[in-house]
Amino acid sequence: MRKTNSLQTNSPVLSIIVPVLNEARTITNALTALKPFRQRGVEVIVVDGGSDDDTAQLAQPLADRVIRGPRGRAAQMNEGAKAASGFIFLFLPSEITLPADADTQVMYGRARDTSVWGRFDMRLTGQHALLPIAARILNWRSRMSGIASSEQAIFIQRETFFRLGGFPDMPVMDDVEMSKRLKAISPPICVASRVTVPARRFDREGFWTTLRMMWLMRFRYRMGMKPAEILKRYGPDRPRKKKASSRGSAPARKRS
Repeated sequence: MRKTNSLQTNSPVLSIIVPVLNEARTITNALTALKPFRQRGVEVIVVDGGSDDDTAQLAQPLADRVIRGPRGRAAQMNEGAKAASGFIFLFLPSEITLPADADTQVMYGRARDTSVWGRFDMRLTGQHALLPIAARILNWRSRMSGIASSEQAIFIQRETFFRLGGFPDMPVMDDVEMSKRLKAISPPICVASRVTVPARRFDREGFWTTLRMMWLMRFRYRMGMKPAEILKRYGPDRPRKKKASSRGSAPARKRS
């Protein structure tokens, strides 16, 4: 039998929805970081997309509910929302760490603002010295455009979420498309407290290469490129160019 939170006598105000897939190595630490929120009455829903490791079993004692959903970030988040009880849904990728006052900030933002959704500023952690500057630029761009990324822990009022039909079923850019739909209703609440985002792609593929790809993905989508094509062209499984071998000298050109 699942252990319930003793502090949670009524429906919670906030539900944190965490989509996961094959994250047995990191899920315990990720959910342990949410324990203080659960102790304050926040509901945590984990949605497993069909992991073939022990992710779901490890998550079980550290969440209010662990459910199985169709694979895909948008589909998993939508499934989690159906199971959640909160007045506000906060969608949290498992690798993202919330600030300690995240629940208070969401409640404060909702109390002083009529907006039906919002997101957090972010900090990027990784090897490159320019990551803090990149985070400032991304946060500023989000504030100016009213568009949020999933890494910014988007939160949405329950009634609005279901009225819009949830996140669109897209392999990428679902966060951008959802932001556009929400922005048509109200501007986002921009929480200055920052979530912590591991900059793994920056470390793996290079700082400038990653920034360029992020810009191109948004630009191509705005110009009408299909999300499936964007994923094929810029996703982690895209074809990679082979680096030229540094061994030996290049073959001499044949003279005519």
